[in-house]
Amino acid sequence: MKNFKKLMLVLTAIAMVSCGEKKEKEQIKLTDQPAETTESVTQEKSAQDENVVEITITGNDQMQFNMAEMKVKAGQTVRITLKHIGKMDKNVMGHNWVLLTQGTEIGAFGQAAVAAKATDYVPAGTTQVIAHTKLLSGGESDTIEFVAPAAGTYDFICSFPGHYAIMKGKFIVE
Repeated sequence: MKNFKKLMLVLTAIAMVSCGEKKEKEQIKLTDQPAETTESVTQEKSAQDENVVEITITGNDQMQFNMAEMKVKAGQTVRITLKHIGKMDKNVMGHNWVLLTQGTEIGAFGQAAVAAKATDYVPAGTTQVIAHTKLLSGGESDTIEFVAPAAGTYDFICSFPGHYAIMKGKFIVE
């Protein structure tokens, strides 16, 4: 009788696991900024999210993103999660992730962002931003979702005052 109960428990567990969503694997190329090497990261996607790519990027108290390049496909839904893995408050070492339109001069945008503290250092009403996260303190994270723009190379930055010169990278749309 004990073996029968164990067998039923195992079969029930197998049935529950096999009834879950079908998962596919997709390879996404990410570049580590400090070492400037490319690593392949496996992301899981459910069948209903076939056109969604999920990317997680981190920022730290040394004013560094962990990657300098992201590649996606035009028209693909992009879900970016920014994690501030440092410990400092956003008033001292805040980080955000801002995707700029093509042709935006990073220095000029960064200077304009300095005056936009009330809007997380993203100037209100600007047409130079495709998408952005909120400004984060150490230990916080934020996820945004948007549709990848037309094929081309775009810049992403942290627009906290002074960070844009170091915390930046390329968002490549194929």
